[in-house]
Amino acid sequence: MSARTPLWTDAEAVAATGGRASAPFAAHGVSIDTRTLAKGDLFAAIEGVSQDGHQYVSAAFKAGAAAALVQTGRIANPEGPVLEVPDTLEALRGLGRAARARSKARIAAVTGSVGKTGTKEALRTVLAAQAATHASEGSLNNHWGAPLSLARMARDAAYGVFELGMNHPGEIAPLTRLVRPHVALITWIAPAHTAFFKSVAEIADAKAEIFTGMSGGTAVLPRDSEYFDRLAAAAKQAGVARIVAFGAHKAAEARLLDADLGPTQSTVTAEILGTRLRYAIGSPGKHWVANSLAVLATAQALGADLARAAASLAQVQPPKGRGQRHRVALANATGRNGPPAFTLIDESYNASPEAVRAALATLALTSPEPGGRRIAVLGDMRELGDDADAIHAALAPAFAAAKVDLVFTCGTHTAALAAALPEALRGAHAADSAALQPLVVAAARAGDVVMVKGSLGSKMAPIVQALLALGRASPTKSGT
Repeated sequence: MSARTPLWTDAEAVAATGGRASAPFAAHGVSIDTRTLAKGDLFAAIEGVSQDGHQYVSAAFKAGAAAALVQTGRIANPEGPVLEVPDTLEALRGLGRAARARSKARIAAVTGSVGKTGTKEALRTVLAAQAATHASEGSLNNHWGAPLSLARMARDAAYGVFELGMNHPGEIAPLTRLVRPHVALITWIAPAHTAFFKSVAEIADAKAEIFTGMSGGTAVLPRDSEYFDRLAAAAKQAGVARIVAFGAHKAAEARLLDADLGPTQSTVTAEILGTRLRYAIGSPGKHWVANSLAVLATAQALGADLARAAASLAQVQPPKGRGQRHRVALANATGRNGPPAFTLIDESYNASPEAVRAALATLALTSPEPGGRRIAVLGDMRELGDDADAIHAALAPAFAAAKVDLVFTCGTHTAALAAALPEALRGAHAADSAALQPLVVAAARAGDVVMVKGSLGSKMAPIVQALLALGRASPTKSGT
């Protein structure tokens, strides 16, 4: 799309939302947050649980908004053009529907219990190397994130990649009906948000809602999952035309043949729909190997060049908070070969039992430097229901298997994990991340490898920031 071509004109936005524009406008983007709003954006004043976007309309215009999408009668004296609608969230959905209707892009939707955002970003990387690609930013995957992501899709996008998430049954179905994907990818099924489900099978069913927005198309499914048959049956019932399985299973069409797992990357040999490939992945870990198979199967189903997609996987890096690595050179310290440093692995964005095990397996691949230790810092995994304490405690063997030297924990449920750990591994436990932070900072030393993980509600990101503040930190490509 040319820089001169607006994403939304007032006439298009009115047609999409059924609203009334107070004056002509031309918007080049869509925003719901004045902190990240770019000049020329249409600001959508969404009313949430804790914030009402109408309070920030004036700030949006001061930041350069082209117009504001507001509820009728809420803004008496606007400082710029407004598009008045009865319901701003429904209007945002209208923009999303219109963007999808006018787009000629091939669309993929990604869901799963773990690996959604990383896989979505990997798809963005491999597809963008071949043609104009639009993808959801961060984890914009819910009832307002998905329509916002659609509304932002460029007119000339050749590919679109959208992440769809849920924590209750019935939440994915309306999102996939908006996105209407040509390809639906389910990364994995595992216990997550179990406070809202009676079984993992119910989680599989909720993820399978992604097929309801499809008309034919392709489902890319994890063949190594015990829920593969359940997912495949749901896809067929929804009318999906083609099912492509990925994994190490001999029946997988995107099949893993061999993998060399290293501390900074992996090298994979695979057969993808009859084509044998050998490629490198720029992110370490066994879970990234599995995700790469899904990415290539999805890229092929979208019509992308398979060999080029495989080559692009070398450029894939973990997203922020999901395995991003930093080399923290300690300030005011010197060594024979430069400032002493430690490695920080930021897994602070989210956590589930499956994700913790995957992160620990990746931590085990990274050896501390002489005198250093492997340190794991874990906050509560949220939304696990009445069995939360037992689920946390059951992770204790995984820490030992990963050869972790010290474990720091915070929260209500990680106390059960701390009690289940061998005494030698217990670093410290605190009631919350704020209380744990100084203990972790005091423990970190040169040569260590420190991994920080927890559910978003456990607020582990401040611990990451405090560790970064110990020195001159910079993101490290593939952990080097």
